[in-house]
Amino acid sequence: MSEQTDEHFRAEIRGWLDANLRGKFWELRGLGGSGREHEAFPERLEWNRKMAEAGWTCVGWPEEFGGRGLSLAKQVIFHEEYARSGAPARVNHLGEELLGPTLIELGTPEQQARFLPAIVAVEELWCQGYSEPGAGSDLANVSTRAELNDGQWVINGQKVWTSLAQHSQWCFVVARTGDGERRHDGLSYLLVPLDQEGIDIRPINQLTGTSEFNEVFFTDAVTEADMIVGEPGKGWGVAMATLGWERGVSTLAQQIAYRRELDDVIERSRENGTLDDPGIRRRIVEAHLGLEVIRLHALRSLGGEQGYESSVAKLLWGRWHRDLGELAMDVAGPDGLTVAAEPYELDEFQTLFLFSRADTIYGGTDEILKNVLAERVLGLPREQR
Repeated sequence: MSEQTDEHFRAEIRGWLDANLRGKFWELRGLGGSGREHEAFPERLEWNRKMAEAGWTCVGWPEEFGGRGLSLAKQVIFHEEYARSGAPARVNHLGEELLGPTLIELGTPEQQARFLPAIVAVEELWCQGYSEPGAGSDLANVSTRAELNDGQWVINGQKVWTSLAQHSQWCFVVARTGDGERRHDGLSYLLVPLDQEGIDIRPINQLTGTSEFNEVFFTDAVTEADMIVGEPGKGWGVAMATLGWERGVSTLAQQIAYRRELDDVIERSRENGTLDDPGIRRRIVEAHLGLEVIRLHALRSLGGEQGYESSVAKLLWGRWHRDLGELAMDVAGPDGLTVAAEPYELDEFQTLFLFSRADTIYGGTDEILKNVLAERVLGLPREQR
């Protein structure tokens, strides 16, 4: 049997979305995404599980791990058609796009058998335990510690900006388990269950009035000795592999929300007449072209090792999204200065503007990424410390 053509695959996913994004799921169109993860979370979880039942999760994973083994071209088609349909942002991003590929590449057969089926079925959700109060972009400065004691890792410390921890069952945690000559030494990559007495999850109230980010406190929290990916003390390489996935193919899903947001800005501009302003029209054109640059860079980077291209990608989309938030507020005009309802109900443009202020900070600040490119790619002298 010959392999399905790209055109037939596009028709298949388009047909499934048209047939299933109906009824109560139709009401979810456009919901979710960065800054809006609070929107209809239980309902979006139900939608994500419906996709799983039909085989539409983890489509790029090899078939032996529960995926469809789709080519990069078909993965691109999947994300394009998902964006076209207006379907809601999926809730399984961190498991499907980050932890899963990391385990496929670096996990043990036992870890793969334990965790991958639950990710495919959207039965267990994951969050990322990287950043700390003193270790944001400088991940090597992690101070959360874990010690091996009677067959378990005992973990003490604090993580911050942990997306969706309040909805997750597991967290992949970078912790210091030893020492070494370099700060990158002695780190380990642990898989930690969140439903235990030693873990306290506290929401961080954001400018948007929501709290998709959290602080997570570990006080003698435990995980089994075999819940470590890679060798003890060698977790830096595992963590960097995960970040490569974060800034790689997963950005195709991210662009779903970006395209929808840009389309909303254009529609509002048509409705209120700001599209007649040459300055606004020029910025909309620039936003459209910028999003195409982001998309083409992501496509060019697919299939290769995630090196400096991922840093370039983060710089591109971080600034683009921040600028889109400013454009949205200028298109809204005076209406953007008052809340949609008391006491603090924001509309989509206000949420976009406030949340996107953080885009050039989280996931690697612009300053750090520029230093990485300058020093490691261009060979320029290191910045004075």
